[in-house]
Amino acid sequence: MASNVVHNINAAVTNQLDATRGIARSHVKLGNGIGSPTFTPTKKPTPALKMQPVIDDHHKNSKQTIHEGKFGKFGGKFVPESLITCLAKLEAEFNLVLNDSKFQEELEVALRDFVGRETPLYYAERLTRHYKDEEGKGPEIYIKREDLNHCGAHKMNNAIAQVMIAKRMGRRRVVAATGAGQHGVATAAACAKHDLECTIFMGSEDIKKQSSNVVLIKLLGAQVKSVEGNFKDASSEAIREWVGNLERSYYLTGTVVGPHPCPAMVREFQSVIGKETRKQAMEKWGGLPDVLVACIGSGSNALGLFNEFINEEDVRLIGVEAAGFGLDSGKHSATLSKGHVGVYHGALSYLLQDDEGQILVPHSVGVGLEYPGVGPELSFLKESGRAEFHTAIDKEAVEAYKRVCRLEGIFPSLEASHAFAYLDELCPTLTDGCKVVVNCSGRGDKDAAIVFNYGHHQEC
Repeated sequence: MASNVVHNINAAVTNQLDATRGIARSHVKLGNGIGSPTFTPTKKPTPALKMQPVIDDHHKNSKQTIHEGKFGKFGGKFVPESLITCLAKLEAEFNLVLNDSKFQEELEVALRDFVGRETPLYYAERLTRHYKDEEGKGPEIYIKREDLNHCGAHKMNNAIAQVMIAKRMGRRRVVAATGAGQHGVATAAACAKHDLECTIFMGSEDIKKQSSNVVLIKLLGAQVKSVEGNFKDASSEAIREWVGNLERSYYLTGTVVGPHPCPAMVREFQSVIGKETRKQAMEKWGGLPDVLVACIGSGSNALGLFNEFINEEDVRLIGVEAAGFGLDSGKHSATLSKGHVGVYHGALSYLLQDDEGQILVPHSVGVGLEYPGVGPELSFLKESGRAEFHTAIDKEAVEAYKRVCRLEGIFPSLEASHAFAYLDELCPTLTDGCKVVVNCSGRGDKDAAIVFNYGHHQEC
């Protein structure tokens, strides 16, 4: 595995990777680079709601295969040598639990009784009517209600599973980073349930914006450490903390970024979203969704929904990034729309970076979307053309938040509101009766003050 760390990468990367700071700080600009392998979707029968081991991945029937956490040219392990053994142990444990019936039974119970799954696939009747044309024709809109999970977001699906793994591995202390606070709350709650110490790193700017989640994290018994900056800075600091105590600590990532096996683990534990959606769609209308829509930050909620349908070529996969004040403003988080290929936080993917390869500061009214990178699998889905990616500016997301509140009585997070915002552009292009599923990845109580105080003086 060590050869995978530096294979086909500029030697400048490895010079940055010292034992305590490398994975957190390393990045190098590779440009738009070479093309990626051809993706050939294939049909598959409806599976049972069981997770499959990563070695039996859904990509196995396509021309592209995953090896050592690679999605085409993306992914990998760009980390210090000191972390290779640690990541290998984590990968081995991950594959063990996927085939361990006792673990799977415990996780199933936790997802049902602690998390509150399955979450509804809700027919948004008034939102559907809102997008009908003058002849009364238009798509039918369904909302996957991840906001109804315990702690108010999809993040708990992954947090509870990884805390269970940490406990199996004998780790007594969990370290995590959070942006909007949803992953922090979920991790703190899961650690409280399993009697583990928990430290959450959070950017100073995000602490001010998401103070209610900070209070919840502390009430759950976790320690909150403030880091100057935002989520990317908190992530770097959390990784450094983990590297400093590998034998006792467990780094619980909530995003599909980082070195292998981290993206695969998060994707796998979030894939319950798509598996339920397939089952519920068959029950409701006897077929698959036509279009899936999810917001894109680093990508965990999107891949959780998309993963089950990647080989279903008739299902459109649409990710919506945060355009902030506009794509030309320099103040956005649209990594797949405006980024370039490079290495950051241990993996090769698309990044927001300048001409010298320095990471740019992302912006979004949805704090959870403020990350300068994106998962390697989403990077591959972009280059392969299997998924399409669009954007919504801050103002559009705020208006979508209000619209969903007033039409459906649902408070979507500002992150998820970017997905709802894209319906304005999408729905007029769809045929009558087309089935659209929007992933409401989180609850928007935390954003109510931001939305209420959002002024028309904001730049757009």
